[in-house]
Amino acid sequence: MKDSTTNEDDSNLLVIVIDTNPFEWEHPSAPLKLNEALKHILAFMNAHLAGRHDNRLAVIASHVGVSKFLYPTLNEPAPGSKVQMKKDANVYQVFKVVNDAVLSGIAKLLQDPRPTLEEKELGSSKIAASLSLGLCYINQALKADGMGHLKPRILVLTVSPDSSSDYIPIMNCIFSAQKANIPIDVCKIWGEDAVFLQQAAHITEGIYLRPNDPHGLLQILMFSFLPDMFSRNYLYLPGQDEVDFRAACFCHKKIVDIGYVCSVCLSIFCGFSPVCSTCRTKFAFQPLLPSAKRLGAKAVASNPGSPRPSTPDSRNVA
Repeated sequence: MKDSTTNEDDSNLLVIVIDTNPFEWEHPSAPLKLNEALKHILAFMNAHLAGRHDNRLAVIASHVGVSKFLYPTLNEPAPGSKVQMKKDANVYQVFKVVNDAVLSGIAKLLQDPRPTLEEKELGSSKIAASLSLGLCYINQALKADGMGHLKPRILVLTVSPDSSSDYIPIMNCIFSAQKANIPIDVCKIWGEDAVFLQQAAHITEGIYLRPNDPHGLLQILMFSFLPDMFSRNYLYLPGQDEVDFRAACFCHKKIVDIGYVCSVCLSIFCGFSPVCSTCRTKFAFQPLLPSAKRLGAKAVASNPGSPRPSTPDSRNVA
């Protein structure tokens, strides 16, 4: 469906979330290492900046236990400032600034104390926190853009599995992005499909793609995720044949197929509870009993004068 709100003259703000989970990148079965993937990602970033002179970029690292901006940084010199920087005549200066900031930021993250096994068991990368940072940065950029010609989007590059404890924060980010018309694109570089991010791409009308060959990551990024929102109106981009809409229960943070839903706040639970733990609503009905207990209760109700069956007592045995 063609989006009439976009224009050819619009500038594009691309927020890239890079999953830097060392437990996944350094796994023996990983088909692609982080340093190899960064070469593809940096080339894609440079291609985005080269598309238009006013294109903007932000890069966020989603690490285990922390989410951090890689570019722009707090100590980044303002445009037009006279800060002395080491220049390379063979490299476009804007590309060099972005590449150096991303590489040095990831290197600092990996040099920090490695996450413990307990942190690994608690969850994977902080995708929800990274999405929140990206949405806040986009909101600030949109407020500074008085003409309304800035079109933002988010691209998530992930290798980590879903973390059920992040279900509520991720859904909050999804609905915030949907309300602000910010598409969320997802590239699951390898591994099983990310259920929550698959829903994010579907709800925000973004692109979800899992490459068959991770070694062709640059080709996937250039042909599927590089086109801006205006160009996508005239392209046939890959879509999702099936979307997994499973949710995580609010009580144990487990992904469930069938559960109990509170009729007031729509909280999801894997088992029946007489009181909703979210909104404290009390339910007047009881769950259905097993079939044997229901049949026994009906028999007693139909013949109230009949004696109830009792268990034998050892004292009455001769």
